[in-house]
Amino acid sequence: MKDKSAFKKFLEIRGMGASLTAFIGLIIIYIAFGLINEKVFSGQNILNLLRSMSKYLLIGVGQSYVMITGNIDLSLGSLVGMSAMMVSTLMVGGVNPVAAILITLVCGVIIGILNGFLVGRFKLPPFIATLGTMFVARGIAYMVNNNRNTDNIGSRIGKGPADAFQQFFYYGKTFGVYNTFWIAVVLFILFFFLLSKTRSGRHIYAIGSNVEAAKLSGVNVFMTTVKAYVISSICAVVVGFFLSAQAGMGNMEAGNMYEMYGVAAGVIGGVSPLGGSGLLLGTFAGAAVWQTLENGLNMIGAQVGIQRIVIGVIVVLAVLVDVVIRSGKKIKKIKKA
Repeated sequence: MKDKSAFKKFLEIRGMGASLTAFIGLIIIYIAFGLINEKVFSGQNILNLLRSMSKYLLIGVGQSYVMITGNIDLSLGSLVGMSAMMVSTLMVGGVNPVAAILITLVCGVIIGILNGFLVGRFKLPPFIATLGTMFVARGIAYMVNNNRNTDNIGSRIGKGPADAFQQFFYYGKTFGVYNTFWIAVVLFILFFFLLSKTRSGRHIYAIGSNVEAAKLSGVNVFMTTVKAYVISSICAVVVGFFLSAQAGMGNMEAGNMYEMYGVAAGVIGGVSPLGGSGLLLGTFAGAAVWQTLENGLNMIGAQVGIQRIVIGVIVVLAVLVDVVIRSGKKIKKIKKA
């Protein structure tokens, strides 16, 4: 009985049920694709899957932080493109990779702070505020190299520094696994700790659950909103580094639609788009489900259109389940009252 009680308490942790469901779904989907095409189980495919999943994981973590506050960040994809172009352009211009990374990171954080000010201080609807910064960030992506994709990043800084950048962010391995995955996991653990074990994390959940109640409890809604958007921007900037390292150049269209991939990863993992609920563990599972579906459908030769339809249906169903569960909880509260 004690074990059962402990298990019930475990499931009652905010968003844990949805996270476990996403992980179970991941296992079922992976095994199903593997039975259709045994190459899905190959070691190299698993490594490629983990590396590809990393960008969805980070974008999902950033978007989840914002969604838990009850907001959304539409600028994420454009910020990915801006970061990929900016870091690449700086290196093509002869700037040391470390300096290029730091400059790009600072610029990304400024976009996050701007989003936080527009939503938290000026009370703009997050959809409108981040739609505006989405166009701004994409415009910067076009302008930094005069409306052209960049040359190879090693053209000025030399092959050695360029290779080091690419090895660190994309092609290199540590303990047999691509560095891309390790970078994503380290950031995931850091942001998971901040969200689940710190006062700032509790404040993020609080303003997503009930802004007015959070204010009365002494929560600084403005600063909490800024923190969520800054973390979201940091995640997008790192994904921009991944794409720059992968291509060895900057692409002005990099990151298109990634903001929606972030929503999908979070929602599939049980993060509520209505705010106040969800775990980053679920986002991890959601990103893995997304990438496994994409990888598996590719392996069995499904058309791109079919892939998008399948993932779209899953996202809608995940949100529908969240709405139904919330409605059921409200009805129970009313009956008890």
